[in-house]
Amino acid sequence: MTPHLPSPTALGRHRRLLAALACGLALAAAPPAYAATPAAAQTAVPRAALTPVPSFGDNPGALSMYAYLPDGLPAGAPLVVLLHGCTQNAADHFTHSGWQKYADQHKFALVLAEQPAVNNLRQCFNWFEPADSDRDRGEAASIRRMVAHAHGTYGTDPARTYLSGLSAGAGMAANLLADYPEVFAGGALHSGPPAKCARTVAQAFGCMSSDQRKTPQQWGDLVRSSAPGHTGPWPKVAIWQGTADTTVAPVNATELRDQWTNVHGLSQTPTETTTLPAGTTRRTYADAHGSTLVAEYSIAGMGHGLPVDPGSGDDQCGTTATYYLDTLCSTHHTARFWGLTP
Repeated sequence: MTPHLPSPTALGRHRRLLAALACGLALAAAPPAYAATPAAAQTAVPRAALTPVPSFGDNPGALSMYAYLPDGLPAGAPLVVLLHGCTQNAADHFTHSGWQKYADQHKFALVLAEQPAVNNLRQCFNWFEPADSDRDRGEAASIRRMVAHAHGTYGTDPARTYLSGLSAGAGMAANLLADYPEVFAGGALHSGPPAKCARTVAQAFGCMSSDQRKTPQQWGDLVRSSAPGHTGPWPKVAIWQGTADTTVAPVNATELRDQWTNVHGLSQTPTETTTLPAGTTRRTYADAHGSTLVAEYSIAGMGHGLPVDPGSGDDQCGTTATYYLDTLCSTHHTARFWGLTP
């Protein structure tokens, strides 16, 4: 039998993927603190509550789209876009992150992008690859198209579009906030690097593991140069990081803080510092009108992952699994920060 030969475009993409594998392995390598029980393994997660969207327009990044629309979704509802981490898929993130609970309660739509293994063998979004993470290119363009499809099909509000990512998904989310500030009103970045930190696999390792020694102005310039014609407001950003993360070093949270406070023209000195459960310190950065535009959440002793807090309380959500760590419900705090909940 004659083997199927991929197109020249596919061949070029596969060459990039072989190089990307090394970074994907690093993003998925370190065992998290607060480890999950075997019963929470992602391989057993059903997709029943998610609806696949097989066609949403141009898809240069070859991603898959899933949607969740709660019963009684009103016209003009907010839209939240979710990006999973390495070795995960859309159903993992939907099931464990807790977003379904608040979508049901407060009536907003969810869109989940999924990275197939053919794009990256560890299913990491290629946040360090300019051909996939710059405006209107590759995976970034595909996610932008998902957003447009959702607004046109579900009647959601383009002015209330939000984006949350974990690990490699956070790296891609940071880039998307920089690429499309006119699209996203807010973002949440869990255990990820700053926007536009890496442009190659080798640079990705450096971003993940060490201080890049850039000034806030230099970090902010990377965002501004990604959307040079943008004159409107920038997204408000929540930054989540565990102090015991050995996959994406905690210095990344400081760099993200420097980056997005500079973009908003704010000081790097917090306006307010408060203590939350599970050893969490929240530092907020507000403008002259008192509007908080950047919030940094540091969780003492937490490893690499997204914080959840299983339970039925209003401020509890999610289920534990690999990279979904039992501390506090970050989704609850993020939704409040964005103004999606009272």
